[in-house]
Amino acid sequence: MSKVKVVLDADVIIHFSKGGYLSILPTILSGYEHIILDKVYEEIKYDIKAQLDNQINLLRNITVEKYTPKGAEMVEFAKLLKDKGKGESACLAYCRFNQNVIGSSNLSDIKTYCQTNNITYLTTLDFLYFAIQKGIMSVTEADAFIQSVIKKDSILPNISMTTFTSNVTI
Repeated sequence: MSKVKVVLDADVIIHFSKGGYLSILPTILSGYEHIILDKVYEEIKYDIKAQLDNQINLLRNITVEKYTPKGAEMVEFAKLLKDKGKGESACLAYCRFNQNVIGSSNLSDIKTYCQTNNITYLTTLDFLYFAIQKGIMSVTEADAFIQSVIKKDSILPNISMTTFTSNVTI
């Protein structure tokens, strides 16, 4: 049986890059393989792409997978493309047909679909929660992360991690 994969969407990668913690992202859920589909990789730009390339080529803790859906998965991907971006559509279809976990904070695009199709999803805040639980980050570091990401024009709830509890069991 193959290992469950965490399929990272662009927003989580961007958040962890802007927060200064991209290098720890794959260590938070170390029992999982972390991948980024080529459709998502193409959405990452500039200095964030350079950081991601370091994770892929030097640390080798995130891998890029070419997304080539077939059959029912291809039909589902095409259907999702009608009202979602390429990256989200690829991640959702891939996770639905391969029983993997999606890492995305784009809840307006993914939440209902994931709930309807029994797909586990992790937001940036879920990753922070598990990082705190595992002693990888402190609450103070996670709160500073959130503020840093918000100041760099990314959307995250402006909360303290002392008030956040993940609904996901990992």
